[in-house]
Amino acid sequence: MTDRLPGRWLRLALSAVLIFMGAAAHAAGPLVDTPWLRQALASSTPPLLLDASPARQHAAGHIAGAINADFYSHGSREVDAATMQARLRAWGIADNASGQTLVIHDQGGTMLATWLFYELYRHGVALERLRLLDGGLAAWKAAGGAVVSEATPQPPPGNIRVSAAREDARVRLPEFLVASGDPAGHALLEALDPPYYFGGAKFFNRGGHVPHAKLTPADDYFRPDKTFKSRAELQAMLDHLGVRREQQVYSYCGGGVAASVPYFALKFLLGYPRVALYQGSQKEWLEDARELPLWSYAKPALLRNADWLNGFSNTMLRTFSHSPISIIDIRPDQDYAKGHVPFALSLPAERFQAGLASPEQLAALLGPAGVDPQHEAVIVSQGGLNKQSALVFALLEQLGQRKVSFLLESAEEWELRGLQLSREPTRVGVRKPPLDPTIAPVDYQARPRAVLTNSAALAATPPAHGMPRVYLALGSRPPAAELPGKIVHLPYAQLLDASGRPKPAHEIWSLLAKAGLPRHAQIVCVAEDIGEAAIGYTLLRLMGFADIRLAVS
Repeated sequence: MTDRLPGRWLRLALSAVLIFMGAAAHAAGPLVDTPWLRQALASSTPPLLLDASPARQHAAGHIAGAINADFYSHGSREVDAATMQARLRAWGIADNASGQTLVIHDQGGTMLATWLFYELYRHGVALERLRLLDGGLAAWKAAGGAVVSEATPQPPPGNIRVSAAREDARVRLPEFLVASGDPAGHALLEALDPPYYFGGAKFFNRGGHVPHAKLTPADDYFRPDKTFKSRAELQAMLDHLGVRREQQVYSYCGGGVAASVPYFALKFLLGYPRVALYQGSQKEWLEDARELPLWSYAKPALLRNADWLNGFSNTMLRTFSHSPISIIDIRPDQDYAKGHVPFALSLPAERFQAGLASPEQLAALLGPAGVDPQHEAVIVSQGGLNKQSALVFALLEQLGQRKVSFLLESAEEWELRGLQLSREPTRVGVRKPPLDPTIAPVDYQARPRAVLTNSAALAATPPAHGMPRVYLALGSRPPAAELPGKIVHLPYAQLLDASGRPKPAHEIWSLLAKAGLPRHAQIVCVAEDIGEAAIGYTLLRLMGFADIRLAVS
């Protein structure tokens, strides 16, 4: 009996190893590498290998035995269950009870393999059967894998049954439209490249992005060798962008294909619990009879025009307390006295300078002047975006003002548009109900944000989420002093038009990209004149950069 113990213990140990290996494979998720595929193809039950590459690329060279599942040739138009079932059976896909494993790949680093993965999953193929080859054919060849050009024989027809598709894998327009209006509870991820997001390129009749969408191009999810970035890298990128696990996440693109890359990464690699793909994407959005909007700037509401301000800040609304807007006129006192936007509060720009050293002093100034921290604060200056208005913008954001924006027109332009200017100072004091537009002073409670910073604070605090720190120099000349990190020099004047207003979003993006400014980094705006640095800070906020600082020393 004792002679049989070693064999018994060996069998138990081997079983434990196999169980561990199976658990590890399951924990690794659907992404597999080339050594795994090589071993699987050599096993007694090899997987069905599906090449999602276009037919021409597949014919030029593919892994032996790969079936060309050129899903792209069928287009992204949705088909009925019978058509999809016939398509999948023609590729040899068996039902879920068969134990058949499917390994999907493309040329590497594209959207085609993730799209095929999504469609198979959505049409009922069990997730535990699906694998995606990391790096695709490029990784296979880099590891010494052979390719052939001979056509793979047609496989025996499969017997998979396709009935109702998984509705939880996709989102439709009504829910997607609601999500666009709720950026706190939802995260919309656009998988198109920056020129499309910022409106410089377009697939359809208009360029730009769905309101409140975050820019996450499909390429951002891959390394240069066409493999997916590590889970830690992907998580850091999403944390940097503020995509939270408790949010409902929807991915989209132009026609629903590139959106499969963020969908795959978040749902199957990172395990985000609530992820769906908007198959209609921009095409359906723009076809809608309501003419749904697209934005080019990431935060266009930072820029206000005279018609908007006149409509939301008038005597009737003020009288009935329905105008949560604080208008801050930062021009000199004498200019304010000559004529100002109705209900504007006179707070010349130089009075904000104390906020550079002491936000508490600035808060003590704003409250008695009638600035409510829960309002949208609209800055009125000499027009456009200038050094004074940009610095006031940054200081108000540092204080924690709920929302800050700019009136693009000057007081003179306001009047030229036929709108009335007021010559009497705006009344601030005790209101006499029921019909009194007097602005009441408030207790301005500052809730400082991380906007202003100095070199000592930067040295003591590394950027969040492991991102690099990059210095954007906005002056006419590169900074004279050495800075502890990458420096990108781009004079602020290049980012404004002749009237001092921000250039179109796609032009600003082109200049930033040409200068070498990365999107995933902590950007510190610097200049000898802090107002010039503040213009850079403001423009990056307008463009949707996630982590920006303004250096005050």
